[in-house]
Order: sequence, then C-alpha cells, then structure tokens
Amino acid sequence: MWRPPAAVTKTFTLDVELACDFDLFGLVSSARDYSLAWALNQALRLRLRRQPDLLLPMPGREQLMFSHYLYATEVLTLRLFRNRSLVLSAFPKPFLAPDFKEYDYLLAVTNGGDELAGAALVARLAALTAVQHATQFDPSTLKYKENLIL
Repeated sequence: MWRPPAAVTKTFTLDVELACDFDLFGLVSSARDYSLAWALNQALRLRLRRQPDLLLPMPGREQLMFSHYLYATEVLTLRLFRNRSLVLSAFPKPFLAPDFKEYDYLLAVTNGGDELAGAALVARLAALTAVQHATQFDPSTLKYKENLIL
C-alpha cells in the first residue's frame, strides 16, 4: 500500500561572526554624558559631538535608548555610549552591553594608534576627574557585541 511521504521540515542556522575592529573601554563615571564628552574633548583634543540617540529594539514593543557621541576623521573614529538606557524600562537588563553593567559608559576607538590605544589611553582616561575608573575590554568576548557595531 502506498503512503504519502511525511512532511519534511528543514531548518537552517545562520552563524555570523562579527568583526570587532575597535578597542573597547569601560568608564565608571557619575558625570552626565555631555559633561563626560566635554572632558574627553578637552583631555584628548577631540570634538565629540552628540548624535541621534541609539535605539535598540527589544522583544515586544519596547525600545531601549542610549546617548551616543561621535568623533570621526579619515583615520580615527571614537564613539562614546551611555551603557544604561535613557528611558525607564521594565526590561531586566536595560544596558547596551549587559556583560559590563557596572560601567556607566563605553568608549569604542577604531584606529587609535599609539596615543589612543591600550594602556596609554586607560591611563589618560583614569586621570580625568570625571572618571572614577577606566579599563579596556576585548570586544570579541562580548555576548551582545552586535549592539556596538554601527
């Protein structure tokens, strides 16, 4: 007796490896975002400028919103992000990088060279009165690194 074949369901998984071509620094600071941006501008001779807030859609209707400052030249790019959402949220982890929720701000530096990279930059950031603590992270270890790739 002939029977029709059972329905076959195929699932495909897309594995994407995101390239993290920037250095990532965490900053502990009680300063407002514009005050910290100004302090960074003065200390590092930059011109960080406020950008439209970064919107991060979450499951359901909720969105998280993060302040975002940018300094970009032909070679160097710096982005300063507030790590905690600007809007109140019922979401359990309202952070841009939930892996580093103890840090108030994140600084992403692309092509920093010797002066704006590694331990040299950590020392310069920690010397600011607006910064209580600064450290460098490996962005490839972030669980939610796609939040920082623009």
